[in-house]
Amino acid sequence: MSDEDDELDADDLDDYDEDGGATTVTIEVSGLSIYTHHGVTEAEREIGQRLLLDIRLEVGDTDATVTDRVEDTVDYGSICEFAALVAQQRSYRTLERLAAEIADRILIRFPVEAISVKAAKPEPPIALTVEEVSVEVWRERTRRHDEVDDD
Repeated sequence: MSDEDDELDADDLDDYDEDGGATTVTIEVSGLSIYTHHGVTEAEREIGQRLLLDIRLEVGDTDATVTDRVEDTVDYGSICEFAALVAQQRSYRTLERLAAEIADRILIRFPVEAISVKAAKPEPPIALTVEEVSVEVWRERTRRHDEVDDD
């Protein structure tokens, strides 16, 4: 195989049939570390603790696959900042409620089709040794009543 065979030719892309298949983009953030005041016990809420967030965004077909512009996709930096802000605005007793709040608020603010938020306590307040305790919430954007089904 020659070096010429390894090179991509822009003309090859012209022959690509755009109707040949749908492109789906998924963005994943793993291990977003934030200091929060969530938990069942008063000590957890008062002293606080580190939480780890994993966020998976189903973006669908995004123009950024063609334009290479951040403006044409969901900016994961903005997602991280927003998720941290939501997590630090108020205290929740359960990770379920925290993860649901983050997921719901991101769905409202950003153009994503679905989202999964996993909130983990790497040092949970239990008497046994565990690596972490986590809860994952998945939400999907619901169709609005004014949307018409093309089928």
